[in-house]
Amino acid sequence: MLDRRSFLSTAICATAFAPARVLAADKITPDDKSVLVVVDVQNCFLPGGSLAVKDGEKVIPVINRLSKAFANVVLTQDWHTPGHISFASSHAGKKPFDVVRLPYGDQVLWPDHCVQGTDGAALSKDLDVSKAQLVIRKGFHADVDSYSALLEADKKTNTGLSGYLKERGISKLFITGLATDFCVAWTAIDARMAGFDVYVIEDACRGIDAQGSLMKSWDAMNKAGVKKIQSDAIAA
Repeated sequence: MLDRRSFLSTAICATAFAPARVLAADKITPDDKSVLVVVDVQNCFLPGGSLAVKDGEKVIPVINRLSKAFANVVLTQDWHTPGHISFASSHAGKKPFDVVRLPYGDQVLWPDHCVQGTDGAALSKDLDVSKAQLVIRKGFHADVDSYSALLEADKKTNTGLSGYLKERGISKLFITGLATDFCVAWTAIDARMAGFDVYVIEDACRGIDAQGSLMKSWDAMNKAGVKKIQSDAIAA
């Protein structure tokens, strides 16, 4: 089983898996068992934000187009307390992207971001949320981070998303958003562990790529059985 605690710090000497070419006849038509999961398309992760992901804004038109093909859409929203344990400012002498050991494992320290109720935590005004049925907020416990939309970083605390999807008979997740190598990847891997079929739509995501984390995340997702596709694989 994948050691999630070493996910960010252990070097993986493998080549990221490549998406297959999709012919028109092979396009995926989302059905009632499919959901589009839009991860953390928030102002802090967009240009001008405190933790801006390079080209993060470019996922928005792709996601807006994809959402039209899905009957089910779920959004996630980072929602940190002031002084959250994942903030470098909460640890004397530490700076953003340092790694510290916390009770639940290794923690990358971040600039203050997505603080509850601030404009930085708001979803992008350009994101079409008209079809969203649920917004899952995560990272609101002050003493534990939460990249994944299903499980917090202690690997014990559930967000409730898995139960919500299973009760509705949804079995296939198509994941988009920010950032590929953190919240997208952890969501995808936890969803596979929960028994879902999982696709990550590469061109509807962007990564931070801190110290090779992007390639490591794709390798980890591949090992977990996550499928990498492009947006043109979806019959819109």
